Amino acid sequence: MGIAASQGRVYLELARALQPHWRGDFALPARLQRLLAARPGCGSRDRRLYRELIYTTLRHLPWIEPCLATDPNEALRRAAWLSAATPATTTFRAAWATGEPPAGDPSELLPAWFRPEAPALFTMEEAAAQARRAPLWLRLQTADPATVHAELRARGWPFSPSPILPDALRLEAEADLTTTEAWRTGQLEVQDLGSQLLLASTGLAPGGHWLDACAGAGGKSLQLARLLGPTGSVEATDLRPAALAELRERATRAGLANVRITTRPSRTAYDGVLVDAPCSGTGTWRRAPHLKWVTRPEHLARAAARQAALLRQLAPLVQPGGLLVYATCSLARSENAAVVAGFLQEHPVFTPKPPAADFGFAPAEGGLTVWPARHDTDGFFVAALRRG
Repeated sequence: MGIAASQGRVYLELARALQPHWRGDFALPARLQRLLAARPGCGSRDRRLYRELIYTTLRHLPWIEPCLATDPNEALRRAAWLSAATPATTTFRAAWATGEPPAGDPSELLPAWFRPEAPALFTMEEAAAQARRAPLWLRLQTADPATVHAELRARGWPFSPSPILPDALRLEAEADLTTTEAWRTGQLEVQDLGSQLLLASTGLAPGGHWLDACAGAGGKSLQLARLLGPTGSVEATDLRPAALAELRERATRAGLANVRITTRPSRTAYDGVLVDAPCSGTGTWRRAPHLKWVTRPEHLARAAARQAALLRQLAPLVQPGGLLVYATCSLARSENAAVVAGFLQEHPVFTPKPPAADFGFAPAEGGLTVWPARHDTDGFFVAALRRG
């Protein structure tokens, strides 16, 4: 158990170093990265192991944290059982995953204060999904997916196409996609399936001029540009120059000539405006489990106020008959249905447009919530509002 014992000691050191911060530091992943970088001889496989163990701890904090001080070996055993089986965790799991696996009600692993915001998240199926790390989803940007499939197979990277969205692939391996020809030529992008479903649910027709008002690094901008096709265009704006620089690089790599990147809207009216609003990120708890423990009700309230202000500001840019698409990566009602309801009350000229495809989810309160368990995704919300 020499190697495994050493891995156990390092994991406990990292966990104890992070413990004072994991209920208050939104930048906890960066803090972990600094701790790993400061350890001599900590190679890439070691970093993958300890990231997996720490993220596992954060996903299962109520089940592991009490043992860190009282029974470290039990903390190691639980972390080993609950971590994902990957090449990096093989030795650790073989040594420490002894006895019976930990068991309990997975809803215990969610902050209790959040239940009124998202009651469905506390059902057995959804709570169990929150305890598992999210998979890596890709979005194809090519009319010839067979070429991408062939390259992935040649590299020995297993994948599975999504049964509900033809352009989505689930990658089953830990892989550096940036080394592939498909990446270099812009034939694929990393984008969670749940994120891809948002625009897919609206049933957009080709053509038209759209504004992506909170484009960020542009995952949805690129998807929107492909949906609109060469007869349509996307104007992408964001307050962050670095994000727009990344979007410019991605659009160039993908060969999308119908994306224009700018710091402010150039038109007074668009056929559609996408508001992928800054939010609490409660839909990303599988991928960023530290957010479960640092997010508070006041963060939701501040986000909702900012979201409402964005909709008020951008609604006048939607021309009559056009669409205002509001999206978040949150599962909180106060950021989703409540924001939409408040906006519609203030702007009766807009009405909810039923989704063209609901992908098995029940539209409610003016929008569609993508719950993670059904299709193994992150969580999202989208509302398409038609201006009369």
